[in-house]
Amino acid sequence: MSIFVLLVFASSVLNAKVSLPNIFSDHMVLQRNHENLIWGKANPGEKIQVSIERQKHKTVADNDGNWKVKLDSMKAGGPYVLSVKGENKLEFKNVLIGEVWVCSGQSNMGMSVAQSNHSDIEIASANYPDIRLMTVPRIGADTPQDNFESKWVECSPKSVRDFSAIGYFFGRRLHHTLGVPIGLINNAWGGSAIEAWIPTDVMKKTGEYDEFVIDWEQHVSEYSDEKHALRLAEYDQWLKDGKPGKKRWKPEDIRIGRKRPGNIYNAMVYPLIGYGIKGTIWCQGESNVGRAYQYRSMFPLMINTLRKHWEQGDFPFYWVQLADFNKELKEPTCSSWAELREAQTMTLSLPNTGEAVVFDTGESRDIHPRDKQTSANRLVCHALTKDYGYDFITESPRYSKMEVDGNKAIITFNNVASKLYSFDVDTVYGFTIAGEDQKFERAHAKIISKNQVEVYSRKIIKPVAVRYGWADNPVVNLYDRKGLPLTPFRTDDWPGITVGRNKTYWGK
Repeated sequence: MSIFVLLVFASSVLNAKVSLPNIFSDHMVLQRNHENLIWGKANPGEKIQVSIERQKHKTVADNDGNWKVKLDSMKAGGPYVLSVKGENKLEFKNVLIGEVWVCSGQSNMGMSVAQSNHSDIEIASANYPDIRLMTVPRIGADTPQDNFESKWVECSPKSVRDFSAIGYFFGRRLHHTLGVPIGLINNAWGGSAIEAWIPTDVMKKTGEYDEFVIDWEQHVSEYSDEKHALRLAEYDQWLKDGKPGKKRWKPEDIRIGRKRPGNIYNAMVYPLIGYGIKGTIWCQGESNVGRAYQYRSMFPLMINTLRKHWEQGDFPFYWVQLADFNKELKEPTCSSWAELREAQTMTLSLPNTGEAVVFDTGESRDIHPRDKQTSANRLVCHALTKDYGYDFITESPRYSKMEVDGNKAIITFNNVASKLYSFDVDTVYGFTIAGEDQKFERAHAKIISKNQVEVYSRKIIKPVAVRYGWADNPVVNLYDRKGLPLTPFRTDDWPGITVGRNKTYWGK
């Protein structure tokens, strides 16, 4: 390296300005009752002072130019100015202290207010300057990124239009109930697979996904700019030809796409880690229905990894179970969607989790149901009850045990707050029953107590197993009288159709 290049390099380092990632901007919300971490870049050895209200914190940038401080805990309020001073000075204005929630997942979380039910009135009435919104760009990367292009904005009819519908409806309920500022971070990406939200090294360390990771690494190594250009050209020709045959999607560069393991974590999650939050709401799973058994371990792995890396304890994590989709079938059958729902429910074994059952809100022809208000309402009851001291009904009834009495199965449920209720008609729909041959038949079902249902079929003399809602789009109508639907379940553990499916369709 020449002396001139060295001098230029040294000069650029010495003239580096104090900077912060874009998660810090005007209009941001910092988590109340929390020692919020503030971090950024500066010259190595540069003295940094961070101030807000009557607080002042000092630190020195390390040899790599990184610095961070922790603010003292603050109560809800504002607006404040957050000042960061080194050899230059930055000021972030209109900063509020309140509750911060991350809204993650795929398209049903990312689906906008403009696409939801009653969008006109929802948008026109979204005048909430104390609700703040940030949307993380949908990008992927094979290495962790420090930043992304975005900023906080006040909630208004203009800004809410393209924001996550579930996220906004959830945050609005919190704001109305708690009376404090709310910060919502939307980092959902439609079509994303759960493995893209998990660091690749974490997946490798488990030893469970070697075949899966190797398969991905092989596909990525064989991919090239030329191959991607060829796929785009084929897609463009299909468009020019009038879209004949099977529907196609515009090809995605798998190297930076939404399905490659670790990609979303690196570019959309890693830059957020450390920012003070209350918790996360999640809506994802459609991209993993073909590998539902694998989801049993991947979903809790993702949650545990986020909690570990965030270093804010077992923060609340609440999700929306898969809605109903595809054709209604008259006869019992296998279902990958049911197996994925089962994997989601199994993840309730983790602490500080909750599930919103919504397979009464979907549409057979549309994988993106427009009713996002119901999903948000069921999610927010978890948060208000478990995190903020309210006493609402949060848990859908869930299977507890089965007893056999002759040719009848007596099913007992937990979490029945009031009593079981068949919606719309007296007949209870959604149950199937099987004997030792594992062949399921449609079953008659009758509510026999507050939390029990009697299930039988004239075709089954000795019942062995019962299932409820076990279909992509089940016809079901059993609720708690308080309005929460019964959680789909099965009493058996017979192998499902997604056992052994451990590879992804990488090319979409």
